[in-house]
Amino acid sequence: MMDVIVIGGGPAGLAGAKACAGFGLKVTVIDEFIKPGGRLLGQLHQEPSGEWWNGIKESERLHQEAKKLSVDIRCGVSVYNLEKENHLWSVYTSLGTLEAPFVLVATGAAEYPIPLPGWTLPGVMSIGAAQVMTNVHRVQVGKKGIIIGANILAFAILNELQLAGITVDRIVLPEKSVLSQKAGEPGEVMKSLLNAAHLAPSRLLRIGGRFMKNDWIRNIGLNFYPKNGMKVNGTPLQLRKAALEIIGKDQVEGVRVADIDVNGNMVTGSEMIYEADFVCIAGGLYPLAELAAVAGCPFQYIPELGGHVPIHSETMETPLDGLFVAGNITGIESGKIAMAQGTIAGLSIAKHAKKELETIDQQLQQAIQNVRTVRQQAAIQFNPEIDSGRSKMKEIWESLHFNNSDVSSRKEIV
Repeated sequence: MMDVIVIGGGPAGLAGAKACAGFGLKVTVIDEFIKPGGRLLGQLHQEPSGEWWNGIKESERLHQEAKKLSVDIRCGVSVYNLEKENHLWSVYTSLGTLEAPFVLVATGAAEYPIPLPGWTLPGVMSIGAAQVMTNVHRVQVGKKGIIIGANILAFAILNELQLAGITVDRIVLPEKSVLSQKAGEPGEVMKSLLNAAHLAPSRLLRIGGRFMKNDWIRNIGLNFYPKNGMKVNGTPLQLRKAALEIIGKDQVEGVRVADIDVNGNMVTGSEMIYEADFVCIAGGLYPLAELAAVAGCPFQYIPELGGHVPIHSETMETPLDGLFVAGNITGIESGKIAMAQGTIAGLSIAKHAKKELETIDQQLQQAIQNVRTVRQQAAIQFNPEIDSGRSKMKEIWESLHFNNSDVSSRKEIV
């Protein structure tokens, strides 16, 4: 029988498996994709230091290091249920049921869909799908495209598409609606993007970005925002235009857009059509946490973390004995944070499995500090208020722990 089952072979899952196996635990990793690596497989970008982050190489490194530690990695396997009975967790998979006393759920994140007329046409995809098709499968998604939705994820993948020689003609907002929410409001979009102003390609834009954080100045800026947009790596970002419909007969042929005011309301008589043969919809990310919910883990809605997240401690424990979480299931952050959290979870599981190993405590504290360091050094945050979200989770965990155990054993959150 195995000691640990890791659900999710992405950065958090592989790092967690490595940490567990390093202490002699028998670990099995399950992932529904054909190869391990998760979101790492699609990532390729240049960091502020000038170095390139190649997700495929990083995932291969994690994979090989895990294999050297005899981690059993099973790809192409889906999980549909998770429950505990007689001190063992039962993980129900497409290949049968697996059992272990410890489970690490590292299922990552999924993309928010923003439905609009024509979104079922061939050639329409999420921005993440475009990333996977381009960087993983080496398939050209099209020759001239439009991105609907302006967020940090969209800009990161825009650069990756450009590196592959794919033309992205422009970025527009989705039409303001109940479904698009803040993604269709120019003011809210600009406010979120200003948190990454330090990454702007010119010094003028970087300086301007600092001033635009003032609400009054930002509103003036939106009123005078050029209709043709401002270029991001050569692609116009049009905050004052919204997509109303994706048009085409048998495939994408273009996008019908309209001018919008600073509040996202359509300007009558301003409709036009931009030609395109593919469209990417960028709705943002949310924690993919259904399995933890199925297991009975309590949740909390924390917008700063990206949505509903399982309650967890600094050592990635949940209130359910033997169930641990790590990575984007705990809040939307970078792959580096996911790996650091996976290491914490793996060390924590090893501590619970073999309590006599005193050295784990020191390693755990170092791993916890590493998460904080990596977060502080992050060039961008998918959710700028991530620290506030982590603080909220800390309070929730401490309150829960206070009500169920001695005060002296209370934990912090990372």
